[in-house]
Amino acid sequence: MSATDHLAAPIAEPTPAELVRSVLAAARSLTLTTAAHRVDLVGLHALETPGRLLLNVPAESHVGAEIVRAPGGDLAASLEFTDVAPVSVPDRVRARVLLGGRLSFDRPGASAEALCFATATAELRHDGRRYEPTMDELAAAEPDPLAATEAELLIHLADAHGDAVELLAQLVDRRFLLGVIRVDPLRLDRYGVVLRLRRAGGHRDVRLPFPTPLRNPAHAVLQMRALLAQGQACARRSRR
Repeated sequence: MSATDHLAAPIAEPTPAELVRSVLAAARSLTLTTAAHRVDLVGLHALETPGRLLLNVPAESHVGAEIVRAPGGDLAASLEFTDVAPVSVPDRVRARVLLGGRLSFDRPGASAEALCFATATAELRHDGRRYEPTMDELAAAEPDPLAATEAELLIHLADAHGDAVELLAQLVDRRFLLGVIRVDPLRLDRYGVVLRLRRAGGHRDVRLPFPTPLRNPAHAVLQMRALLAQGQACARRSRR
């Protein structure tokens, strides 16, 4: 996967801490790994803070028994979250987040399936790079305002508004469009939209920045209209 290119440098884009917070906010599944077990959980976790997650682990996984045997009643563990593009494109994994920490019962007397994960470290793998935001950086960062709705918005843009995607492509540097056979929306966040430019031999990701970062989800409509208006202006100039 190639790193994301920009129309101009520098432009605003999510920080590693913001990306981690956004992946955690949008995630519906994760993989829990301990010394003895590896469990995939779908819809069985809740995020209280970046440093505390609640897990409902199936009893048959025997993770609870592993915690009981652990000295001090807690267990070294890791959680892995995979951020997958909602639109069907090659190399759909956009980012991975790996949290390291300690796993224990949520509260004294809780069932073996009600567990608490206390985060100690975080690692983000994104655009071929690895980042390690601190817990203080995670606590200070905010998840993207579109994190919960991005998938629905991107799928709608790709499936129902191919003309809009074509207009957005008008904003891409002409050099990057040489040999491109397909353009897909890959990411939508407070800072703009990322397009994937597909060629026969690979792809390139290009970020189109919003005029100003989004304040809330409702603001996305206005900002997308502004980008589309720019795309229309570029299309008119190219036809002259």
